[in-house]
Amino acid sequence: MSDDPLVFQDEEDEVAGPSADFAPPWRILVVDDDADVHETSRFAMAGLRILGRPLALLHAMSGREALEILRSEGNIAVILLDVVMESEDAGLRLVDIIRSDLKLLNTRIILRTGQPGHAPECETIARYDINDYKTKSELTQEKLFASLTAAIRSYDQLLRLDANRRGLEKIVAASNQFIADQGLQAFAEGVITQIAGLLGVEPEGLVCAAAEDSRGDAPREYRVIAAAGHFSHLIQQRLSELDDPWIASQLVAALRDRSSAVHPRSMALYFRKSDDEGFAAFIDSAKPIREVDRELLEVFCTNIALCAKNVDLVSELRRDAFIDRQMGLPNRTALVCELNARLRAGGPGGALAIVDVDQFASANDVLGHDYGDALLRQTAQRLAGALPGEVFLARLAGDAFAVLGDAAVVDGPNIQACFREPFVIEEVRHPVSVCAGGVRLTGDHRSGIEYLKDRYLALKRAKAQGLGQTVVYSRELGSEARERAQLLRDLRLAFDQARLFLVYQPQVDLATGRVVGVEALLRWARDDATEISPNCFIPIAEQSGLIVGMGNWLLQIALLALQRFRAQGFPRLRMAVNVSPIQLRQADFLAQVQEALAETGVAADGLELEVTESIAVGGLESAVELLGNLRAMGITVAIDDFGTGYSSLSYLERLPADRLKIDRSFMRSLASGTAGGRIARTIIVLGRELGLKVLAEGVENEAVAAEVAALGCAEAQGYHYARPMPEEAFVAWLRARQDAP
Repeated sequence: MSDDPLVFQDEEDEVAGPSADFAPPWRILVVDDDADVHETSRFAMAGLRILGRPLALLHAMSGREALEILRSEGNIAVILLDVVMESEDAGLRLVDIIRSDLKLLNTRIILRTGQPGHAPECETIARYDINDYKTKSELTQEKLFASLTAAIRSYDQLLRLDANRRGLEKIVAASNQFIADQGLQAFAEGVITQIAGLLGVEPEGLVCAAAEDSRGDAPREYRVIAAAGHFSHLIQQRLSELDDPWIASQLVAALRDRSSAVHPRSMALYFRKSDDEGFAAFIDSAKPIREVDRELLEVFCTNIALCAKNVDLVSELRRDAFIDRQMGLPNRTALVCELNARLRAGGPGGALAIVDVDQFASANDVLGHDYGDALLRQTAQRLAGALPGEVFLARLAGDAFAVLGDAAVVDGPNIQACFREPFVIEEVRHPVSVCAGGVRLTGDHRSGIEYLKDRYLALKRAKAQGLGQTVVYSRELGSEARERAQLLRDLRLAFDQARLFLVYQPQVDLATGRVVGVEALLRWARDDATEISPNCFIPIAEQSGLIVGMGNWLLQIALLALQRFRAQGFPRLRMAVNVSPIQLRQADFLAQVQEALAETGVAADGLELEVTESIAVGGLESAVELLGNLRAMGITVAIDDFGTGYSSLSYLERLPADRLKIDRSFMRSLASGTAGGRIARTIIVLGRELGLKVLAEGVENEAVAAEVAALGCAEAQGYHYARPMPEEAFVAWLRARQDAP
């Protein structure tokens, strides 16, 4: 490593390897059924030294004896093996067992035979990895020494290659382990064990790092952050407090000089995390460190130095995986882990709630993001500080928080009580309300994710009920959600398979009785002819976005039907088509309408688009612009269901429209004489004052028709005239009305 070089102790100061006098001998196994051969081998090899080490002989009189020795003894470098013993191929069969069964691939084998005619073929030698072949007459002391030297040198090289391979495998394994470790301390503990494993010694070492609180000109203090073996009691001690000055000096030198040093029986390795920060590892080895291990240590230090640079990044990524950065709270992933842990532990009485701040998006837009951030922080503080007992608080997303704890604590009244007092933000009091959805942990072997889904269903129901509401999940609520999901799947299938159809209801001029228009209404019948109410499937289509495709299809079909109505003798009809606010928010809506008119050949003045007042909720200015463009094309616009939604006189005055449709509920009130009748009369007068034609929906008898006509209502539709009909029935109804006197 160029940045953190390994410095080895000079040979003249300390011996780098074991003393030659104590070097272990090379072990040679002599296998022959002739006792004289064994005696001759002992005599020939007496006093020989190869590569600085003596020889030690083991003897076997048969292949069976040799096999027993090989199974019980290790580190046999060379086998001098007779080819012919108890059988003519006994030696070769033993070679097969040595290589195939015992897996002794490094041990070198020299075949010997006293009968040249029994020499193995080249293919046999290659197949069994035989190192050499000699006749016994050839093996003089000089030639035997040469053959053994070559074989032992090959054996030693193979051992070194194996050691390097195992060392590199450990380095790769160490790198993978370190990537998964949590933080510098775990990383440091891994360094001890991985280096010890690399060297094959016990992890009797310690690891330290520079203290992070060093400031100014004060000398840096170093502290032990991980330790093992007989040094384990030193964790968190300062190096200046260690009772072993040699270890302390080695670590201080490595940290101060930012370099590594390896000694015959110990080492201090420096691992640099950055230019200004790093840590050092001291390893105490009970046996001398061989040269091959030193080479591997260089590779190890280079590799681990790269890993060390990633430790902080991995820790930060792990923190981001479980902690919400903005609030410093556990996030959704952490909540699921905590929830699963509690479910595995068992025990009744737990509850989970999701808390959502009412109208947070609007407040954030109006008062600014600083206000929104402060509101979120105070929400978290209220939940953490006001709920009794210990609760697990997490931020899920946006303005949604989760609270996990005992059911007696995590309930609606306790949660709502947290927000009785207004928040004080920038010295201004701000009343805040929340909706909450709760679910009890029943311990029925369900996962945390499933409980989260239940809780979201409850929250959705709570928000639908208004501000400051709490709903606890129930089986009925879950059944409703599953039914809605199934209904959506069925609706998608019905739309794809063209099972949706249109019916038509006439619109009548109250003054003349003439049919002036027709409204196209979407219907859905299942395979068993059961009809699904539009009040059920239209909201689902809107929530899922399916309404966009359905609306485009409906517009095309309705305009084609209008062409057929006109071709059959009713040229002055207009076609009214309902348009969802979801459709109107599509960027290409205007282009879709133009395309439908062009493809069907219908003039723009033959189309009326019915929109609800909620179009203005998504932005009044954009709604005004869109409706203005539609009217500029010649299309008429009707405000449908007026008075039932977010009615606003300012909206009504500014929205470009031609017709105002009074909802059928007011017609029922008008017929029964209840208070809603006064609203119907007011709307009719209001529409006239604003220059809008007023159409009354739900007119079911002549008396109501006469009353709304007297009030100034221009048009009407309802069962008094006709129910919605399929196309053929509608044409027949038109003809009958046309032919009536």
